[in-house]
Amino acid sequence: MTRATRLALTLALGLASLGTIAAAQGTPSPEGAAVRIVNLEDGGTYQSPLTVAFGLSGMGVAPAEVDVANTGHHHLLLNRAPFGEGEFGEDEFFLALPTDENHLHFGGGQTEVTLELPAGTHTLQLVLGDAGHVPHDPPVFSEVITITVE
Repeated sequence: MTRATRLALTLALGLASLGTIAAAQGTPSPEGAAVRIVNLEDGGTYQSPLTVAFGLSGMGVAPAEVDVANTGHHHLLLNRAPFGEGEFGEDEFFLALPTDENHLHFGGGQTEVTLELPAGTHTLQLVLGDAGHVPHDPPVFSEVITITVE
């Protein structure tokens, strides 16, 4: 590969990454959109397995990778710092949500999940993601609730 070819390839990859960064700004969300956990109360005590039902107003639910205005899919943050205060701080508002034991994705458009949680205290928070798992702009996320599992 010649030096000119390497330079052109490097430039093309750099421009492509700028497009990815720009796309990672989040899809617009309508004013007043809200998400919440509808069937569990902050401070409540529950038995495992427990079902967590997701509520959404002002927007619709669509599976991941389906890019339709005013829609998204749910992500449940489990036992981690509140959204915007975690590992990436407010930068989280602009990054695709990770997939791990603390970030559960519902890219099929699910609106509830049944979880097997060990006894103890757990925190739960919902964040709506766009087609690419990036929080909307402005982000649509619930309050953190803390529950106890017996």
